[in-house]
Amino acid sequence: MQDLFSIGFYDTLIRFAVCILVNWSIVHFLYFRKSHRRDFYFTFVIISIAIFFLVYLMMGMDRGKATMGVGLGLFGIFSIMRYRTDTMPVREMTYLFVVVCLSVVHAMAVSLGVDSEGQMLGTPLPELIAIDVIVFVGIVIFEMVLKNETSKIVQYDRIELVKPENRDKLIADLEERLGLKVIDVKVGAVDFLRDMAVLRVYYEGADDREINNKIRIKDSDYANV
Repeated sequence: MQDLFSIGFYDTLIRFAVCILVNWSIVHFLYFRKSHRRDFYFTFVIISIAIFFLVYLMMGMDRGKATMGVGLGLFGIFSIMRYRTDTMPVREMTYLFVVVCLSVVHAMAVSLGVDSEGQMLGTPLPELIAIDVIVFVGIVIFEMVLKNETSKIVQYDRIELVKPENRDKLIADLEERLGLKVIDVKVGAVDFLRDMAVLRVYYEGADDREINNKIRIKDSDYANV
């Protein structure tokens, strides 16, 4: 126990600090800057901390059992995410996968002791930092190259404008009423009894945040939007 705290545990804390710093930087500077979703901000950081120590403790078990336990644990986590009531957007799921993977990588690479020559076991810290830099730079590049297209579902009351020949008027009306620069519009279900159409509006703007629309529409209404 004394050896664990004097050699391995302090190394663990250093790697944990690096892991959390990298994950927090990804969430704060790359994800939150565009989405402004505080709920996912909290979720990503807390899950990162929990996964790190969960995997770290599992790695203290037998090597084969630990690997199987980590795999089953990750499968359970993502199964919960998959079958929850509210679906998670693809971008949020991607960032969640990234922070979970980095937490697992850092935790599994932690040194838990020394070998016969006094050298620490586990992946060297510079290699982990190199992995972190590669992941961070990769996200930065694709966030810059691939424009984050934001969309939302709109219940629209002027169904005469959903005709193909009135597309320009439809976009102009949406831009005026929403105050957004509309890129594209896809028409879903049309209800002539209630004079209502379901649209998916793709837009851009200085504040490119995701707007969460809590409107009660059947899945069949906008499945093909």
